[in-house]
Amino acid sequence: MSGTRVRLGVNIDHVATIRNARGGRHPDPVRAARIAAAAGADGITVHLREDRRHISDADVNLLRRAIPLPLNLEMAATEEMVGAALIARPARVCLVPERRAELTTEGGLDLTAAKESVLRTQAALAAASIPMTLFIDPDLEMVARAPDLGAQAVELHTGRLANAAPSGQGDALAELREAAAAAAALDLEVHAGHGLDYNTAGLVAAVEHVRELNIGHFLIGEAVFTGLEAVVRGMRRVLDDVAGTSA
Repeated sequence: MSGTRVRLGVNIDHVATIRNARGGRHPDPVRAARIAAAAGADGITVHLREDRRHISDADVNLLRRAIPLPLNLEMAATEEMVGAALIARPARVCLVPERRAELTTEGGLDLTAAKESVLRTQAALAAASIPMTLFIDPDLEMVARAPDLGAQAVELHTGRLANAAPSGQGDALAELREAAAAAAALDLEVHAGHGLDYNTAGLVAAVEHVRELNIGHFLIGEAVFTGLEAVVRGMRRVLDDVAGTSA
């Protein structure tokens, strides 16, 4: 990684999950985003789902206006979501697969099956000058397809690493390294995320060409015990320590 500082995107979806469990306005995702910003986050990520199970359209629009950091909007490649993005005008859109029954995003986009919907979405976003990232598995075929679909970046799904026993992490890391190198060779910026904690985030941050990690569930869960400011600062230290070691 040659000492490059890896950006930290904080996903605050599950602040809204807690709020929605009871209704009302507490805890407030905007407040969470401001705390994350003060603690060293480089961006805020939210996933606007079809069923609005956590983040709402109103949240997206409030965050876009109220926070000092870039807003990364994760969404499916659908006409409804494009409409929401054109209203909110986030700094970036990350297209993700979405199935109503899933608890969380279970893998990357199949860029072969989703080609037409991604192209339609990219055209609408490009007309509004909104850059597009594609959330994909660390698969060389998917990486190779991304530039032709108009992506400026790919986010590599890190679920295999996150779920692996320590003895199985080497293969998952090798897969991420190979995909990151292939993406960089195609002039795609490389992001990564899904299921990362302090330990696995450090491993991925050390992968050459990775420029950004997007982390949510672990940070919000750990914040129950240590506070959101402390946990974001802790993750920022993990990423900075990796950069310092690699310098």
